[in-house]
Amino acid sequence: MAKPKMKEDYKNRIKNYQPKPPYFLNCLKAFIIGGLICLLGQAIQNFYMNVMNFSEKDAGNPTVATLILISALLTGFGIYDKIGQFAGAGSAVPVTGFANSMTSAAIEHRSEGIVLGVATNMFKLAGSVIVFGAVAAYVVGIIRYFYGIVF
Repeated sequence: MAKPKMKEDYKNRIKNYQPKPPYFLNCLKAFIIGGLICLLGQAIQNFYMNVMNFSEKDAGNPTVATLILISALLTGFGIYDKIGQFAGAGSAVPVTGFANSMTSAAIEHRSEGIVLGVATNMFKLAGSVIVFGAVAAYVVGIIRYFYGIVF
C-alpha cells in the first residue's frame, strides 16, 4: 500500500525540477519547417508544370518522387536528422518524414546485407504504414458508401 503513495510523492517532488517544455515554440518550429517542406514541394511541382510541360495532375507523381529522393539523400548525409531534431513533427508529417524513416531503417541495418538487412528492415515500417492506410481507406470507403445510401 505504501508504494503507490511513494510514487505519487516522488512525482510531486520532481515536478519543481523538471523543465517546462516550450509548447508554443515547438509548434511554431514544426509549422515553419513543415510549411517550408510544402513550399519546396510546390516549387518542384511548378517546375514540372512550367519547364517540363506536365499538367497539374501529371506533375503530382514526379513531385512526390523528387521529395522522397531529396529526403533519402539528406537522411544519408545526416542532414535530415538535424532538421527533424529542430522541427519535430514538422519534418515527420509530410511524405519526406516517411522517406526519412525508411531510409534510416535501411542505413541502420546495412551491415546485415542488402536483402536480409536493408530490404527486410526498411519495409518493417513501411508495411505497417501501408496496412494502416489500406484499412483506413476501406473504413472511410464503407462510411462514404453508407452515407451515399442514407443521404
